Amino acid sequence: MKKKLNKIAKDTNLFLKRFINKQKKSELIIPMKYGLFSGGKKIRSKILIDIGSLFKINYRSLIIIGSAVECIHAYSLIHDDLPCMDNDTIRRGKPSTHVKFGESTAVLAGNSLLTMAYEILSHRDLDIPEETKINLINKISECSGHLGIAGGQYLDLSYEYKKISKKRIIEMEIKKTGRLFSFCCAAPLILKKRNKKEIKRFEDIGADIGLLFQVADDLIDNKGSLFITGKKTGKDKKKGKATLISLLGEKNTIKYANKLIFKIKSKLKKYGSKSKYLSETLEYILNRNK
Repeated sequence: MKKKLNKIAKDTNLFLKRFINKQKKSELIIPMKYGLFSGGKKIRSKILIDIGSLFKINYRSLIIIGSAVECIHAYSLIHDDLPCMDNDTIRRGKPSTHVKFGESTAVLAGNSLLTMAYEILSHRDLDIPEETKINLINKISECSGHLGIAGGQYLDLSYEYKKISKKRIIEMEIKKTGRLFSFCCAAPLILKKRNKKEIKRFEDIGADIGLLFQVADDLIDNKGSLFITGKKTGKDKKKGKATLISLLGEKNTIKYANKLIFKIKSKLKKYGSKSKYLSETLEYILNRNK
């Protein structure tokens, strides 16, 4: 599993470095690279490639699409860490982008990574029909804006120190984290020009995977350490965050996560042994320690 993750991370970073190096230089390139190449595991790209393997999608195309996903993920982390958001000073074992370069630069670097994702998907390097590129850009935009990451972060902040129902917490976590995973699961079907119903089915699988990832992240925050995770832990409780742990407790949250894995695997039964790589990734997501 780690070998596969390392290969995907290496190939994704190689593409991104080449893509950035071909662009005209600007003062924002350095903070952009700082936030983008910070040692992330590229789990979203791994999910994209796992689903892509079910439909025999070209690996290079998936790496390019995954690179766009990682740009959006990096942008969201840079902005989440800002003092006006979650006010986190450490990310992946080093100072957050705003600590290193200042708040205004962090905002602009995050914005630039967001727009670079669209550059990547519309670029000639991605050798697919123009109509398919438009469909990918439309879907990733939907998953990143007010119906996705941005909307989820808004709810996350507005729910602090409030009693929130299980249903609303799940809706918030799916928006904040799940929607980008939804894109990763939908993209291979968009490439294959499958119908809307089938794309929606895989979007729902992605939402469940993203929810699993967020639940695992909350569990890590609840019991992890800065030395292992590379970020401050115990912050959710201090900030009065609305999480399933705060509502259900740790044991019941772990049970809920295992039920999610069972639910996802059940939806993929028809693919048989072809889905084994995705099953491995699901177990890794839940059992990782950072």
